[in-house]
Amino acid sequence: MKEISVVINKNFYVGIVDKRLFGSFAEHMGRVVYGGLFDKNNKKSDDKGYRKDVIDAVKKAGITQVRYPGGNFVSNYFWEDGVGPISRRNPRLDLAWKAIETNEFGTDEFIKWTGLANVKPMLAVNLGTRGIADAVNYLEYCNLDTDTKYSRMRAEFGHEEPYGVKTWCLGNEMDGEWQIGHKTAHEYGRLAAETSKAMKILDPSIETVLCGSSLVSMPTFPSWEATVLDEAYDHVDYISLHQYYGGQEKGTEIFLSQADEMLESIRDVQATIRYIKSKHRSKKDVKISLDEWGIWTRSSCMTDKETDECRWSKSPAISEMYYSFEDSLLFAEMLMAMLKSCNIVKIACQSLITNISSMIMVNKDDIWLQSTYYPFMYIANNSEGCVLESKTDDREKMLDIVTVYNDNKKEISIFAVNRNVNEDITVNLDLQGFTPDKVVDHVVITSKDIKATNRVDHSRIEPHESTEHKITGEKVLFEMSGLSWCMLKVKTE
Repeated sequence: MKEISVVINKNFYVGIVDKRLFGSFAEHMGRVVYGGLFDKNNKKSDDKGYRKDVIDAVKKAGITQVRYPGGNFVSNYFWEDGVGPISRRNPRLDLAWKAIETNEFGTDEFIKWTGLANVKPMLAVNLGTRGIADAVNYLEYCNLDTDTKYSRMRAEFGHEEPYGVKTWCLGNEMDGEWQIGHKTAHEYGRLAAETSKAMKILDPSIETVLCGSSLVSMPTFPSWEATVLDEAYDHVDYISLHQYYGGQEKGTEIFLSQADEMLESIRDVQATIRYIKSKHRSKKDVKISLDEWGIWTRSSCMTDKETDECRWSKSPAISEMYYSFEDSLLFAEMLMAMLKSCNIVKIACQSLITNISSMIMVNKDDIWLQSTYYPFMYIANNSEGCVLESKTDDREKMLDIVTVYNDNKKEISIFAVNRNVNEDITVNLDLQGFTPDKVVDHVVITSKDIKATNRVDHSRIEPHESTEHKITGEKVLFEMSGLSWCMLKVKTE
């Protein structure tokens, strides 16, 4: 069995983990909201229509913040349609997903849902077909406690206390030609800067997120980032990065190595931020919001023909992907890449929260958890404190590993993926500056079938406990089978 040595030193840390890394994303697309979060007259829902089993799964996963209402959907969204008495709300044509939006679920319902799920709201404003005035009005409705038009409207609708939403996205993927209201970098950068300035006059406590590239494969990456940051640097707090990975057909080890590409993409954006900061002679630090990320697979419950035939219907079951064991490993590695970059990546939103590219799947009667749910749950619930640097002799890059130290609890959480399909490994972890006491948890996810999935009638991919570890002085040794993920939690003296 191959042995890989890893050195962790207590004094060498990357940064502090922001719990907002463990966010998710709810968009009015397919069955994400209707039939996912919200399903009136369903025995699984409460008396207001919120799916109680979904709320329980969100809490168990450790999700901390949810972005809403889009996504592409937001670029032609009229927020006023989704507030106030349901009887006065009118359906609209959703140009993004070519569906009928009933507006039964809007901002008021979303804020209520975040309270039930114990997550923070993250809202997006429409900078596609609307602009500064509507963004300011939306902010007033949500956050202000003044006797003025929109704050008074919220109170009249039964919501006396302001919602206090602190994080606001300035549009969505405005570099994409598919986006309603697509703009050039200069056009968008100017609009975003002025919108953020106006919003912060109204509520100086908020933070705003500038749109970065939709994907790093966009031909304008990273020149888009440079241009929009040049226009808006001193008025925004984050720039977004969106990234999905597919390519399962290229082979497992190549597929998993895309986590390294993600790290490089984050570093490219970080370098662009540093350049614009220097150019502006600014003392302000802009961070990264990776507010849309996930795995893309062709395994869907609908064919392309069926998807086309259901256009202009209400919440059609589009793009409902089933994730394999192989997918769960890259999913874990993407989240691990964010931990490794926690000095610059402060917000992240797994896309999406139910049914579409999601960890949580539901139908009318059931809920089931995809293979991706478990690594997210363990990482989110065991990553408090600082990320420590990892140095390894693994020149073949078989092992992907990240370590988080919680000084308050004196616990080290180690997350690792063995990318090699055929070879088992022993990880020799040298914890310099620590005195390991005992292993308090060792969880493994593995499968002989890389294409195995979880469905409503079976769960083939689930975590199990392992005893394949030992402590010798400052060293912790543990075994990993070929193609596997694990979490090891070590108590220190």
